[in-house]
Amino acid sequence: MDPEYFQSHNMCWGTLGTVRPFPNFHPEQDAREIQTALQNRDAVTLVRILTNRTNAQRQVIAETFEEMTLKDLAVGVKKAMSGEVETLLLELLMPPLQYEAFRLQQAMVGLGTDEETLLEILCTRSGEKLREISAMYKLLFKKDLEKELKGETSGDFTNLVLALLNKGNVAVGVHKDIECLSASLNGVKADAGPWINILTSRTSDHLNKVLDGLELQRGQTVEQALETKFKGDIQQGFKVLVQCIQNPGVYLAKRLVNSKTLTLRGIMVSHAEEDLLCIRAAYLKLTGTSLYTALQKRYKGDHLQALLALCRAED
Repeated sequence: MDPEYFQSHNMCWGTLGTVRPFPNFHPEQDAREIQTALQNRDAVTLVRILTNRTNAQRQVIAETFEEMTLKDLAVGVKKAMSGEVETLLLELLMPPLQYEAFRLQQAMVGLGTDEETLLEILCTRSGEKLREISAMYKLLFKKDLEKELKGETSGDFTNLVLALLNKGNVAVGVHKDIECLSASLNGVKADAGPWINILTSRTSDHLNKVLDGLELQRGQTVEQALETKFKGDIQQGFKVLVQCIQNPGVYLAKRLVNSKTLTLRGIMVSHAEEDLLCIRAAYLKLTGTSLYTALQKRYKGDHLQALLALCRAED
């Protein structure tokens, strides 16, 4: 099914996510079943319950479980489970802001920086959401996210990620922005400044008009212009940002193709309640194979069943 179908139709259940509120939700019953499942190391029951509840419902289950047992549910999962299914269940138990902060921290921890994951989160989240994530990051890790990003990046790429973290919304004429971006491309070496300023401080609707106008004026796609005039991390950053402005579902679908398990899990958990239907549709259009089928070719066991439950259905 075409991604544009989902973007142009208000689905009857009001979300483009695949995980929706479980009807007749009884947290006490869920908590009791989970307690027995943990004792029996029963991954099937844990997967069935936790992948069929929204994050808000999972938080209620976790609170109810702690009240009933005086034990932390995440600690219980760690003791009873192992491997990829343990990791996935623990991530499902994290509140959304905590999970995004965790993913950013994981992208910067250890040797090397996962710039693509930093860009994914910074480019697909609103300025308001990023401020909330930044506050959560400080609460969890006792570190300032902006300072951490500065320490992990350099040059124009630093300026881009910091501008993304502090996204604004400035009203300017479309034609003025087109002329500014076009002028920045005219020299031997393009000026990244106007691109950073404009692409991080306008609405998506405005930016799509600007990018369309720029392509008409210059007779080449924005991606072609970026590949010709920029290089390295800043080129990658601009290309990801432009893709997310034009169609975030398509960008995320591309991320899923031949991705590491860490990346795939991150996108599916983060977007299961938001727009995973759009991502699924874009993945099918991009690869000719449904995400549901692709998962079955790559994974197995309880981990596969958990991923399929988040994906929800064949396309």
